[in-house]
Amino acid sequence: MSTRPPYNTADARPVSPILEPGHTYASVTDKISAIVLTRPTSLGWVAGFALTFTLVMVLTVSVAWLVAKGVGIWGINIPVGWGFAIVNFVWWIGIGHAGTLISAILFLLNQQWRTSINRFAEAMTLFAVACAGLFPLIHTGRPWMAYYMFPYPSTMYLWPQFRSPLIWDVFAVSTYGTVSLLFWGVGLIPDLATLRDRAVTKPKQIIYGMLAMGWRGSARHWHRYQSAYLLLAGLATPLVLSVHTVVSFDFSIAIVPGWHTTIFPPYFVAGAIYSGFAMVLTIAIPLRKAYDLEDFITMRHLENMAKVMLATGLIVAYGYYFEWFMSVYSGNKFDLYLTKMRFHGPYSHFYYALILCNILTPQLLWFRKVRTNIPALFIMSLIINTGMWLERFVIVVISLTRDFMPSAWGRYSATFWDYATFVGTLGLFTMLLFLFVRVLPAISIAEMRELVRHTSGEHE
Repeated sequence: MSTRPPYNTADARPVSPILEPGHTYASVTDKISAIVLTRPTSLGWVAGFALTFTLVMVLTVSVAWLVAKGVGIWGINIPVGWGFAIVNFVWWIGIGHAGTLISAILFLLNQQWRTSINRFAEAMTLFAVACAGLFPLIHTGRPWMAYYMFPYPSTMYLWPQFRSPLIWDVFAVSTYGTVSLLFWGVGLIPDLATLRDRAVTKPKQIIYGMLAMGWRGSARHWHRYQSAYLLLAGLATPLVLSVHTVVSFDFSIAIVPGWHTTIFPPYFVAGAIYSGFAMVLTIAIPLRKAYDLEDFITMRHLENMAKVMLATGLIVAYGYYFEWFMSVYSGNKFDLYLTKMRFHGPYSHFYYALILCNILTPQLLWFRKVRTNIPALFIMSLIINTGMWLERFVIVVISLTRDFMPSAWGRYSATFWDYATFVGTLGLFTMLLFLFVRVLPAISIAEMRELVRHTSGEHE
């Protein structure tokens, strides 16, 4: 174990690797709760919220036009029946995985460095799942018929095909969203009670008081809270692995060249964690700067997330190599031809951009100077998320444009409404984050107090 003192890029003072020294129960509570209760709304927040709200209006118009005109406004065709809708669905589901991994798995492993980032990572999970859930509802152009996917008492004896992984998705994603919401909500209860007690206006006292559900911080309350939190962490942990595994079955159970491969489940899970941690970095870096949270979200957190991205990125790179190797080694002429098309076909520029974003550029994270350079980390996180979106595009579109029969080949080009719907979901995700940091504590007050108690020996 290294004996070098912990570091902070702001100055040369030795600091705690997890939390800056000098913090007390009161200082932690004051600094985090002030963001919600007393800090005035900045002009930057208003401008950012206005921009993202405008993008949500673009999403609203896009969905309304889709319902009015049908899926013909998109670029999908025969044979490319899956386009941006499924690409974006898989991308958003993947982004949501890092929040559950940080909250549940690192909690069970007793990793204290998760404390400063788990709250907004959990919120990111919920918002990403909300964005992902839009696409299965609208991708048929008939969202009012979505109830056909659920087992309901049908007098017409029309039932979902439970052997289809698309139906498995409905149950996996809805279960994942429900458990994540409960996990996030339970973790918020002590902090909501803190906001209730410190609020100075009557409406805030009433609202936070209702949400705190009578929390008084008694030994019995803490015992029940910790039991429920541990139980939900145990339930959420297998969901991290199962949800994106089920999503990968949408492809791997099909016989389409490029999809029918056993590497997809672990490859998709690793890719989900990869893109999820990149999104956590994308959120954490501006958040810590805008609200002066460098004391809580230290370089230790940013570097640890960079290391996780490096590790999962290597697994993703192995998945790319395995796909190429098996297509060559198997001797299957259809898989081999698809591999050639990825390198030399009409969409080859997407594939090369994918290799650059997901494999080559992240290798810079081997160097500590890059891992501790905040602007470089932010740019890297954007590059990785771009690359992971390109990966889903390559998997979906290139595989469908080159089927078994040359007579079934086709091309795909996204339309304005494809892009508008995707950009609209980006706006929805960001708008929800803007609202979250203004009305709820972005960092867990209760867990940070516990960290202060462990590191300084202070008692309440």
